[in-house]
Amino acid sequence: MRVAEISQPGPPEGLKIATRPTPSPEAGEVLIKVAAAGVNRPDVAQRRGVYPPPPGVTDIPGLEIAGTVVALGAGVSQWKLGEELCALVAGGGYAEYCVAPAPQCLPIPKGLTLIEAASLPETFFTVWLNVFERARLSAEDVFLVQGGSSGIGVTAIQLVKAFGNRVFATAGTDEKCAACVKLGADHAINYKTEDFVEVINRETKGRGVDVVLDMVAGDYLEREVKCLADEGRISVIASLGGAKSTLFMPDITRKRATITGSTLRPRSVAFKGTIAAALREKVWPKIESGAIKPVIYKTFPLDQAAMAHALMESSQHIGKIVLTVS
Repeated sequence: MRVAEISQPGPPEGLKIATRPTPSPEAGEVLIKVAAAGVNRPDVAQRRGVYPPPPGVTDIPGLEIAGTVVALGAGVSQWKLGEELCALVAGGGYAEYCVAPAPQCLPIPKGLTLIEAASLPETFFTVWLNVFERARLSAEDVFLVQGGSSGIGVTAIQLVKAFGNRVFATAGTDEKCAACVKLGADHAINYKTEDFVEVINRETKGRGVDVVLDMVAGDYLEREVKCLADEGRISVIASLGGAKSTLFMPDITRKRATITGSTLRPRSVAFKGTIAAALREKVWPKIESGAIKPVIYKTFPLDQAAMAHALMESSQHIGKIVLTVS
């Protein structure tokens, strides 16, 4: 099979087309003929050499796919040959064929193409875990997502808004802020021209936000605490702004704040399977109703994976970038 492999760590040009043996599904897995694969920040980090795959996982990048089941491993009964699925995988998505654990697969939401479906798993699994489970978003909570125009951001805005919450988002241009509002954000803040702490405290009359989804960390974390409501929760999923943060502890104790974080990729199949089940029950109907829609900025064929990564690193995109495979 054809794959896009990391020939050497470094710039996007290190992604090269190569030939690898087609994998076979082991017990509990399905083999999917890949139609499309989503491109995500962890793929970029892996290509740079700073985010290696977990032990035993292929070095081929790609964490989400959509396509057709062409083989079943022993013990798989919930999926059938010829069925179209999307799946979260720990690696291997940039290829013509990819194995996926059966519990991490989901049906294609009615009305979506395979390309659209390929843009769903990584961000929806991540947002559900970190916002709804770890940060315990409830009905009356006010929500802030940093990087609202990113793949995670457009998912978080739509998903949280679909459950009826008030949503704040930050983005780096007025165009991106307008896109966040169009997707459902009640207020979008251009972090290059406005102080999100001042805006949030003004717009909430000093109350603050209850849940923050943070992909920046660095000096953002201390500022997020300053606009956090009492009993507020911050869920950190990346550190694009720096790996070290300074916190003023009296603010943490006074507000009874919780700061948590997680990485999904190394978690067990069983753990990811519980998230898949929750998404199928609670989120897939909202996608099928049109309340939540995939936001795809651009697609590239597999042999242009390097160009897709260059676009990702430019941060010019709004929404997801997807590779078309077959």
